[in-house]
Amino acid sequence: MHRENAAFKAGKELKMKIALVGEMRNLDQCATEEYGISENLLMENAGQAMYSVIASECGKVEGKSFAVFCGTGNNGGDGLVIARKLLSNGGKVKIFFPDGEPQLKGATQKNYAIAARLPIEMSRISSGNDLNIALRDCDVAVDALFGTGLARQVEGIYRETIQAINKCGKPVFSVDIPSGINGNTGEVMGTAVKANYTVAFGLPKTGNMLFPGYEYCGKLYVSRISFPPQLYNNASLKIQVNAPVKLQERKRDTHKGDFGEVLFIAGARSYLGAPYFSALSFLKAGGGYSHLAAPSSICPFLSSGGREVVFLPQEETAEGSIALKNKEALLQIARKMDMVVIGPGLSLDNETQKLVRELAGEIESPLLIDGDGITAISHNPEIIKERKADTILTPHPGEMARLTGLPAGEIKGKSIEVLQKASAELNAIIDLKGAHSLIGYPDGNVFVNLSGNSGMATAGSGDVLAGTIAAAFGLGLGSREATRTGVFLHGLAGDLAADDRGEDGITAQDIMNYLPLAMKHYRQNFEKIEENLYESLFMI
Repeated sequence: MHRENAAFKAGKELKMKIALVGEMRNLDQCATEEYGISENLLMENAGQAMYSVIASECGKVEGKSFAVFCGTGNNGGDGLVIARKLLSNGGKVKIFFPDGEPQLKGATQKNYAIAARLPIEMSRISSGNDLNIALRDCDVAVDALFGTGLARQVEGIYRETIQAINKCGKPVFSVDIPSGINGNTGEVMGTAVKANYTVAFGLPKTGNMLFPGYEYCGKLYVSRISFPPQLYNNASLKIQVNAPVKLQERKRDTHKGDFGEVLFIAGARSYLGAPYFSALSFLKAGGGYSHLAAPSSICPFLSSGGREVVFLPQEETAEGSIALKNKEALLQIARKMDMVVIGPGLSLDNETQKLVRELAGEIESPLLIDGDGITAISHNPEIIKERKADTILTPHPGEMARLTGLPAGEIKGKSIEVLQKASAELNAIIDLKGAHSLIGYPDGNVFVNLSGNSGMATAGSGDVLAGTIAAAFGLGLGSREATRTGVFLHGLAGDLAADDRGEDGITAQDIMNYLPLAMKHYRQNFEKIEENLYESLFMI
């Protein structure tokens, strides 16, 4: 069997860590205490980074008018440095502080004292009329109001200021994160700046990368602000971008077994799409030999569209789902497979749900559990905790709620924390599906996937994903790398489909049909994708 390829390791792999707010504070402190990089220098570097982006995106600075909105913390201090650099390069600059006289300290106070000596007009905003005046004649607005530590709802003059910035119609540059976005969760704290460009300092924060915060950032830049690599690549930072994993080349002298042999246990009388999409997507994404165990009554219908799949008709329950009596035969087939995928469209029939639980406890191959299979397992998660072979789970938020026993709303607000805990407790690789899906490992590492689009929120999309992950495994990657690669390729196929057809109306069939093109694009343009992280993050 092809598992001799499992030891294949990716070559050079670009890592972009992502920090929680508390982790970023620790990195700042470490930079100062261990490396002597002072708070003043970090602030100066941050301001220079933002200035560089403004100059690059807006053309020459000279002669343009800039409205810089500063808060009272370090974010405001960064804004003061930006204002000084814009002035130095010929810009006409005004600084605005919402509310009364600012109470500043540390490096922010020092930069305020410098700005006060320069020919820069500094004003206090106390009304909507002040805001209209501030924004009426400017060419560019700079948002330096709140940093990543915002933990309260935005109210009062700050709320009015953000709303006015959003209505001004001018290019908006946000410092570190758009003001009003929670730095950990990406949530909008009442209201938030809708930036055209954002520069994250040191590392992107989770709030920069999770929706809706990611969408509010606009074009997202990252500046290291002179952090040494041992800081921003520290092993203690468990969250990072799902960077691409290089696939080994397809040798010409091969046969179908060299690219994986996978058993799909899927489908029921009322669910014909799920087994079809999962089993055929495996082949479309480069897998070798696809076996589909499905209820006997639906196999003739499925075979008309999936002739390349090997069908294993199963005895049925009265409801038309796979019966428990098939268990021993399925276990015998599973022993010959490189991987087993169980769950797509199986139904919630009690007998079939019991079959899933018993199979999950006895299958010795790597196992991917999706859809109705996850619902079955959620009644007794202990089954997968004791498995020796790898287990991959692909829940959407509702299924994650069933797995963890937590309300769906709590999962959304603490998605990374919940994922880390669940992956460790269940000893499973978990892909929490959604916009910017999260892949969690049992060791606490989490990968944020950047491919995909809203058109992929459609019935059957998750079934295509299951087949794509299995294909990545069949191509020689280990279970962890296969999950990450499958998630990325699935999103890439959806993006290619959207480029041709638009996001409205994309179907699972479209995503599946674009998988061969996605694989071709991934292989031919791997270095480019690796270098710019799918054109989602830009290094300064």
